[in-house]
Amino acid sequence: MAEQGIVSTGAGDRDVAQDAFRRSRGGLLVVGFASALINILYLTSSFFMLQVYDRVIPSRSIPSLIALSLLALLLYAFQGAFELARSRMLMRISGIFDEVMSKRVFKAMLKAPIKTRGASDGLSMMRDFDQVRSFLSSPGPGAFFDLPWMPLYLAICFMFHPVIGYIAIGGALVLMLLTYLTNRSTQVSAKQVHELGSQRTSQMSAAQRNAEVIEAMGMSEDLARAWSTSNDNYRHTYRRNSDTANSYATISKIFRVALQSGVLAAGAILVIENQASGGIIIASSILTSRALAPVEQAIANWRGFVQAQQSWKRLKQMLAALPEAAVPLALPKPQKSVVVDNLTAGPPGKQEIIVSGVSFTIEAGSALGVIGPSASGKSSMVRAMTGIWPIYRGSVRLDGAALDQWDDAARGRNVGYLPQDIELFSGTVAQNIARFQPDATAEAIIDAARMAGVHELVLKLPSGYETEIGPGGSMLSAGQRQRIALARALYGDPFLVILDEPNSNLDADGENALSEAIIRIRKRGGVAIVVAHRPSALAGVDLVLMMKDGRSAAFGPKDEVLSKILRPQGPVSDRPAPLKIVGEPQES
Repeated sequence: MAEQGIVSTGAGDRDVAQDAFRRSRGGLLVVGFASALINILYLTSSFFMLQVYDRVIPSRSIPSLIALSLLALLLYAFQGAFELARSRMLMRISGIFDEVMSKRVFKAMLKAPIKTRGASDGLSMMRDFDQVRSFLSSPGPGAFFDLPWMPLYLAICFMFHPVIGYIAIGGALVLMLLTYLTNRSTQVSAKQVHELGSQRTSQMSAAQRNAEVIEAMGMSEDLARAWSTSNDNYRHTYRRNSDTANSYATISKIFRVALQSGVLAAGAILVIENQASGGIIIASSILTSRALAPVEQAIANWRGFVQAQQSWKRLKQMLAALPEAAVPLALPKPQKSVVVDNLTAGPPGKQEIIVSGVSFTIEAGSALGVIGPSASGKSSMVRAMTGIWPIYRGSVRLDGAALDQWDDAARGRNVGYLPQDIELFSGTVAQNIARFQPDATAEAIIDAARMAGVHELVLKLPSGYETEIGPGGSMLSAGQRQRIALARALYGDPFLVILDEPNSNLDADGENALSEAIIRIRKRGGVAIVVAHRPSALAGVDLVLMMKDGRSAAFGPKDEVLSKILRPQGPVSDRPAPLKIVGEPQES
């Protein structure tokens, strides 16, 4: 049965989202209850002014004014307390969302570049996650919780006088139209802002990763020009989106202020016509303003709402494309064989086959050297064997169990991998060798370092195993990074160790240590696979596989295969020459 790189179940993501909602349910109820009390207490100012103008002033009663003022202050204090409680609860709901979803999003972010190559840089998922989380803790959700209370204010406006009610309804309709226009005008540009922002960030990240190349070859001016073009497009699109959103927000604000003055004028006419009391003028103005405030607040926060909505949509799509598979039954550590059966694989996110129909078996205690011309599929094959690339047909089995029968953590404990492009992480040497496992023992770390022949080298570093190596291992030389990465691959005595061009940056001592490490893997009953261009890397192997055009061209004992496919070497040099394979084009 073929192994699939992506299993589109999505059940785990629904469980995570449901867990976030379930844990937030109590908080949402508190926010809803607080919003209800806040909106009821917002009536305080209207009724206070109504009582002052209609009762206190005509009666000239100072004690009544004091009593009303104290009551109003008490209600304002309660309103402030509920406002504070709502904002804090929204912050905690955002924290629950972060707590429940962050680990899942981070793991999906790590898988995105290798499972959906070309579709996402991974970091965009975290930016979307941050956008949703930030909106949840902003005043935006509070404005939407206030919207359902607008009919209450409109009803009270009608109680004051039908004319006031009709004016308030007309104002509400105008603001709703502005809300619709805001949404329609900003949705497309908000999507463009996200896309251009991602492109701009990707260019910056790529330039930062290749800073040495850029400096050495004087590329900074040209790259800065290209980045400026992307930045200009981003700035113009962001400005257009911001101008549109701010324009509608300003129009709605001015309209509400003008409407409030209109209500004052209408109230004055009603008083002149003896159809309402003097207190209605002020009370209806305040109440109408409050009735329309939620719509105005929604417009003001609409850009953040649209961005959060689009971010959540993208996030759900990516999580659905990168589901968390159910944890399979734990299997015993493999110790017998690695079987590759009719392996057909290609890069993720593309329907392209690079490796086709490769089959071989390696028993415990053996090491396989993989050779072949450039672009023959060597690295592609080992990527599929580690589970990085999807397997379209065939299988890779450890003691009979296919790779998809292991969860990521268990497979990682049984597989050591040294890629061509060495990447270490910010932290100490010990943390990098131990793969950042929190329960790593000093004995296991030092054993791996000794097996890689790097123990003495590490001791010469300023703080030994506790030396901070900087971002990407920038404090180390290329050879030191490669040997520490080799120790990382050997940490925990994995059954299968895959080394892709492991001697590309090694000196003679490093190559001797590499050969000894391969021999030790074999002696302890493990399996090593070494992708090589130089014959020195094959010193410790007993089997050789030759790849050509993504297929197996030869497989068998090392001496037998090499005698058939290698052509005589040129003049001997101090550094071992690359393997010269029959049929490989000569360099001019």
